[in-house]
Amino acid sequence: MILVTGATGHIGNVLIRELIRNQEKVRAMVLPKDDLTPIQDLDIEISIGDVLNIDSIIRAMRGVDTVYHLAGLISILPGDSHLLDKVNVDGTKNMLLAAKTSHVKRFIYTSSIHALTRQPHGIVVEETADFNPGLAFGDYDRSKAQASLEVINAAHDGLNAVIVCPTGVIGPYDYKLSELGTLISNAYLNPTSYSIEGAYDFVDVRDVAQGEILAGKYGRPGETYILSGEWIQIKDILAFVKHISGKSGKLIQIPTGLAKMVARISPVYYRLTKTKPQFTPYSIETVQSNAVVSHKKASDELGYKPRNIRETLTDTITWLLQYRKPKAV
Repeated sequence: MILVTGATGHIGNVLIRELIRNQEKVRAMVLPKDDLTPIQDLDIEISIGDVLNIDSIIRAMRGVDTVYHLAGLISILPGDSHLLDKVNVDGTKNMLLAAKTSHVKRFIYTSSIHALTRQPHGIVVEETADFNPGLAFGDYDRSKAQASLEVINAAHDGLNAVIVCPTGVIGPYDYKLSELGTLISNAYLNPTSYSIEGAYDFVDVRDVAQGEILAGKYGRPGETYILSGEWIQIKDILAFVKHISGKSGKLIQIPTGLAKMVARISPVYYRLTKTKPQFTPYSIETVQSNAVVSHKKASDELGYKPRNIRETLTDTITWLLQYRKPKAV
């Protein structure tokens, strides 16, 4: 039996689909009021639990051999440090303790490329970069770095644990419509799109799920594996999406100075409107940071092979139109 936390998230629900395709028995740990739409038609067990409740975790781990821990809080807005620490750090500590108590044979933790210390331009980002919470750019990065260190410490103490670090995840089955999913959807539907100068490494969610499974099979205990995809400029993503749409439209690139000015006040707007953040100080810094990332270690040791980003964008649009039926904003 395999346990997946964060099962209704983007990576989580796709990972479960891949595990089922491999004829694995899967148990999903979900929050009491979680929207189960992403996994409602899948042949799995459901266990109600919370990473902040150790008893519920231990119940979920009964009879489990392998744990994929994906549950976590993602935030690119300032001011969420306390909640990020509780869910991402304390929640991971609880998962590790429960795994040890339950004699779990394999523990795969989904960290983030943001958890690794950012490297200056000109240096390829590899697993030799360390997890250093003190050098993290934002609260989310810091919380994931600290949680990753907890996993490494648990591995040193004997837990058969590995870490995977995806880059920017995009792709189909994005039921909750992530920030990147919102960007792609808006570019497809609206005649005018706005881009900021910058680029990043984006990876297909289905490749991340496969990478997770490969790490579970072949990853060395205590090791970290980067699951990256392809470096691409933001404007080129939006231009390709508009090409897929077959509609004429404008693509306006916002000057960096203006984008940063808007970003200073944008968190207030996003919180008031309860909309997905797009332009924040964190997001601008991220796409202008060094995003030349290598997945050589994962490819060499695990057999990881990500697909072309244009295939991903095409499949994402197809899925969005079929399942979410997005509306122009």
